[in-house]
Amino acid sequence: MTINNSYVSKKAKIHPSVKIGPFCYIGDNVKIDQNCELKSHVSILGNTNIGKENIFYPFSSIGSEPQDLKFENEKSFLFIGNNNTFRENVTANPGTKGGGLKTVIKNNCLFMVGSHIAHDCQIESNVILANNATLAGHVEIGENAIIGGNSGVHQFVQIGKNSMVGGMSGVEKNILPYCLYIGIRTGLKGLNLIGLKRKNISNNNIKMISLFLKDIFDQKNSIEKNLKNLNKDYEKIEEIQEIIEFIKKSNKRGIATLINE
Repeated sequence: MTINNSYVSKKAKIHPSVKIGPFCYIGDNVKIDQNCELKSHVSILGNTNIGKENIFYPFSSIGSEPQDLKFENEKSFLFIGNNNTFRENVTANPGTKGGGLKTVIKNNCLFMVGSHIAHDCQIESNVILANNATLAGHVEIGENAIIGGNSGVHQFVQIGKNSMVGGMSGVEKNILPYCLYIGIRTGLKGLNLIGLKRKNISNNNIKMISLFLKDIFDQKNSIEKNLKNLNKDYEKIEEIQEIIEFIKKSNKRGIATLINE
């Protein structure tokens, strides 16, 4: 059927409160919950489930086939939570059988112009992708993380909560929570001080986290051995425990280490 010069499949499940601007296309298996808005020229395809109060700006392409040569039209999904903003030319793809068949975007995220979320990515709440930031397949991003403009993240990379990737960076290793990464295939520059202060972390705890990073990346020993010989005072700091847990769960991409400048 045609609504406001837009095509909306009769099979799609669209809440009556959804605003659909001109020249949009909504496919058969799309579900859109209440108070979402499609500005104009928005394409939503595939098995895409969208929550409440999301906004899609012109020429965003949501739910089209994964850019993966191994994809064989298997039934896969894209799940989008609530209150996310997809600016112009944003692309988001569903999952593949090699990654659990689903891409997940949670709540309150901002995807700026030209950013890309590839197949099987898992994105927690309050994440920001700045202009032209791109995620390869299977990337995991923790809550409150920020990916700077024109940055590229390698497949299977894990980016911890409250971390920040500076603009024009290339990331091929996992980034610890609360840390700052800048550059092309380099390492951590230290802590994401702005993010820590926004989270109201005390100056004493920030100092302890900084000392902790230096201790675990002491090149005299491996990270595993350094973790076994930590100062007991670190056990009192919640953020440090979160970093340790992240390290223990880190996948084959490895950890981006601290650069001593």
